[in-house]
Amino acid sequence: MKLTDVAIRVLEPDARTKKYFDGNGLYLEVTPSGSKYWRWKYRFEGKEKRLALGVYPKVSLKEVRLLQKSASILLREGTDPAAQKKEKQAPVITFRHVAEEWLAKQHQWKPNHRRTVVGRLNNDVYNTLGDRPIDDLQPIDFLHTLRHIEARGAHVTAHKVKGICGQICRYAVASCIIPSDPTRDLKGALTPPKRNHFAAFTTKEEAGALMRVIKGYNGFFVTKCALLMTAYTFTRQGELRHAEWTEVGLSERQWIIPAHKMKMKREHLVPLSDQVMELLLELRKVSGQGKYLFPSLRTDEKPISENTCNGALRRMGFTKDEMTAHGFRAMASSILNEAGYNPDVIEMQLAHVPANKIRAAYNRAQYLPERYKLMQDWADMLNAFESQKS
Repeated sequence: MKLTDVAIRVLEPDARTKKYFDGNGLYLEVTPSGSKYWRWKYRFEGKEKRLALGVYPKVSLKEVRLLQKSASILLREGTDPAAQKKEKQAPVITFRHVAEEWLAKQHQWKPNHRRTVVGRLNNDVYNTLGDRPIDDLQPIDFLHTLRHIEARGAHVTAHKVKGICGQICRYAVASCIIPSDPTRDLKGALTPPKRNHFAAFTTKEEAGALMRVIKGYNGFFVTKCALLMTAYTFTRQGELRHAEWTEVGLSERQWIIPAHKMKMKREHLVPLSDQVMELLLELRKVSGQGKYLFPSLRTDEKPISENTCNGALRRMGFTKDEMTAHGFRAMASSILNEAGYNPDVIEMQLAHVPANKIRAAYNRAQYLPERYKLMQDWADMLNAFESQKS
């Protein structure tokens, strides 16, 4: 029974490639990804051969029958249609070819980012799409590849790979290789990735190892101080980076962060432990004449950047999946709660929003004696963890 346009449009992909015949050796090959390829099976000089006649719907049923008819005429005249097509055909431009050309133009990338992108292409894309002609690729081809990534639970990676493929396809559009980006039609097709918490070490052993590495840091002194201050006070990076000497009361042993610098827009008091006091006295020799506790290496007029502490952690060998600058907050919260400290005192020092309206009546000095003890105990605990080498 011959094929019809209606029948072709409703064909669903199967777990294995299936063939649907139209007659005279012409058939439609439907892959598990949903792609539909026209093929013609014929014999030349006693050997069975196949001729690719295009991709549906780019090549319609009516058009492919005309192509098959022309090929049959060549065959009757003693010419192998596949051999003639190969002679006339322009070099095939594969997805891999375009991707590598695109990669070669990304001179601004850092080595780590380049390795990540190349790794994703090698591991997740080239095995299914790399050697395919890029002008044959349809949205369903990319979706099939991305579904394999999602199947292993790597939803964030699936979105990243989709973005990379989109950039490559848009480069192909700009280079007049394909008319449009097939990945643009995949919007909303992937599972939204779950928002991950900031990576953090949450055991005493991990905290101790981290402190030993920070104490041995040989980079910019101000950066080392910023990391130690983050560890001892577990404040947010935005609050710490913009800390000013006018906000620090060394005699009162406290740092008062103005409301406009706080996430919740409420003034916050940070008790200063002996360790932080010692740190600030050393830091004052370096930045005490300026505005910021932690000035930029380039200018005293600006604080360190938002990436300074994370960058230092990476240089120390900690990956973004192991520890982040924001992760010091989770580290302190986990260990202090496990140690039995009052959760309300911990939450107050973390400057978290109270869970009920009664407790929401905020007072920066609430639980202050307990918070001074908490911060000193925490600093002492970190030093103790540091000294307990495994």
